[in-house]
Amino acid sequence: MVSGTGSNLAALLAAHDDPGYGARVVAVVADRRGIRALDIAAEAGIPTAVVSVKDFDDRAAWDAAVAETVSVFQPDLIVLAGFMKLFGATFLERFGGRIINTHPALLPAFPGAHGVRDALEYGAKVTGCTVMVVDEGIDTGPILAQAAVAVEPGDDETSLHERIKVVERSLLVEWVGRIARGGLTVDGRHAEVG
Repeated sequence: MVSGTGSNLAALLAAHDDPGYGARVVAVVADRRGIRALDIAAEAGIPTAVVSVKDFDDRAAWDAAVAETVSVFQPDLIVLAGFMKLFGATFLERFGGRIINTHPALLPAFPGAHGVRDALEYGAKVTGCTVMVVDEGIDTGPILAQAAVAVEPGDDETSLHERIKVVERSLLVEWVGRIARGGLTVDGRHAEVG
C-alpha cells in the first residue's frame, strides 16, 4: 500500500525478482491518484487500485472499501510502503496481525507523522527506523526490527530523513522476506518471525 514516490515499493519489487526471497508483490493499492508509486507498479506489471478518502462520505466507508479492495488480491501480508493513512476497525479486524509498516524513528520515541523533525527538535544524537506490526494506534504496534542512524552535526530534516530512508528500505525488504519465508506470529506486544 502506497501514498507517494514508491521508493520502498521499488526496493520490494527488486527483491521479489529473486526466487530465494520468498515474497511476491501481488498488487499495489494507493490512497491517491497520480503518484509515482502507481507508475512503478504499472511498469512492473503489478495490478493497482486507488481508494481515495475523498471519494467516500466518511472514514468508516473508506476503511470498508479499502478492506474490500485489498481482499480481492488475497494477500498473505500487507506492507505499508509509505502509506500515510490510518486504518479503522473494519480493515484491522480483517487483516490484523499481518500488516507491517515502517517509521523513521526508534519507536516508541517520536511517533506520528513528524518523527524525523521531532527527533531533531528534541536534540537526539541517535535516531533511526522501526519496522512494526500495525495495530489500532499511531505507531504503537509490536516492534519487529529497528536500526539506528546517527544524527550528524548540521543535519536538517531533509538530510537526516534521506539517510534514514536508505536504512529503512533495507530493513523493510529484509523483514518482508523473513516473514514470507518463516511466517509472522503476534502475541500481545511481541512479534516473532519463524
